[in-house]
Amino acid sequence: MPIYKFQAVDSKGTSVKDKIEAISTENALDAIRSKGLYTTQIKQVKDSASPASEVSKKRKSSITSITIGKISDKQLNPFTRQFSTLQNAGIPIVQSLTILESQMKKGLLKNAVGELISDIKGGNTLSIAMSKHPKVFDKLYINIINAGEISGALDVVLARLASYREKMQKLKRKIIGSLMYPTTVILVSCAILAGIMIFIIPKFAKMFEEMGVALPGLTLGLINVSNFLITYWYLIFGIPIAYLIFFKLIEKIEKIKIITDKLKFKIPVFGNLINKSVISRFARTLATLISSGVPILEALQNSKDVTGNSAMSKSVEQIHDNIREGESIAKPLRESKICDAMVINMVEIGEQTGELDTMLTKVADSYDNEIDNLVESMMSMLEPFIIVFLGGSVGTIVVALFMPLIKLMSSLGGGM
Repeated sequence: MPIYKFQAVDSKGTSVKDKIEAISTENALDAIRSKGLYTTQIKQVKDSASPASEVSKKRKSSITSITIGKISDKQLNPFTRQFSTLQNAGIPIVQSLTILESQMKKGLLKNAVGELISDIKGGNTLSIAMSKHPKVFDKLYINIINAGEISGALDVVLARLASYREKMQKLKRKIIGSLMYPTTVILVSCAILAGIMIFIIPKFAKMFEEMGVALPGLTLGLINVSNFLITYWYLIFGIPIAYLIFFKLIEKIEKIKIITDKLKFKIPVFGNLINKSVISRFARTLATLISSGVPILEALQNSKDVTGNSAMSKSVEQIHDNIREGESIAKPLRESKICDAMVINMVEIGEQTGELDTMLTKVADSYDNEIDNLVESMMSMLEPFIIVFLGGSVGTIVVALFMPLIKLMSSLGGGM
């Protein structure tokens, strides 16, 4: 009889590692659940050859796996939504995956789905089969699927997962889109100004030298800056690259990473946007996991991994520890000073009424709306700032270059 090695957590969140003997993976999972444990990983370590396993091996041998890179949201999100629709229609899992595989282009996702079909036919559950493809399905994805299998509501859970991923992708696009325009304009403006300083100013400087004109301080300063950029041109690229490398290196130190991530919340204009996006991501992830039936401790552990901010992750760790000791979620959130009073009050109400997932979803929706407003206000603030910056820079250059010419013309006119 096959032997399965598994990892699981109990109702208190304590990790358990053990082995179990069962006829199939499904029987092993049922036996583990009967002990009050929630399976996080299971692997068959001993097995006698069976026709199903031979079929699985043959199918796997015909699949060429691509292991370079990771799959994008543009591919995985439509797959999740389509899979959800097929499950909602009552089509069996293997048949659903076969339909989806036949419609896919060659690549990492198609290969992974093909192997999912083989593993499920071989006796594995969907979540166990997905856990073999970490480049395609992350821990959060697998845990939600596992919760759907345990609860017997895979179609409902898949629909929630699809909606969650679509909203997260929309939020990500919104933030990137808000930064794309000003970043592009500023980079292009700096490139134009650098071109003027390196190629145009030296010609004027040579002309002024040949004419023997006494140069004003502003013009001398402009020429000095131009000479510096020509001599040390590599600093234009070197300083930003060195800064990024230095920033990435110091962020590897956990304490410094937490400090820098806290400081991000205090950046003028952008800090509020970063804060709201982090809280929205955390709230929506936790709400989706809880509503899908994932135990609260496991849900918090997964939510910590998707916040994208070390300061927020540290707070989620504290929440995890507090709940394990029988305390509430709201207290460590309040102590972190990352979430405002509205979020904390909503969480407290959710805990008291037993509708924490509903309240967290409302928090995420509210913050998403606020992010929309922030993006619009940022655009209205940045556009005049960029115009003033460009106008001031070009105006300064023009004045600095024409001052000696005006002085020369005045002296010539006076001499005549």
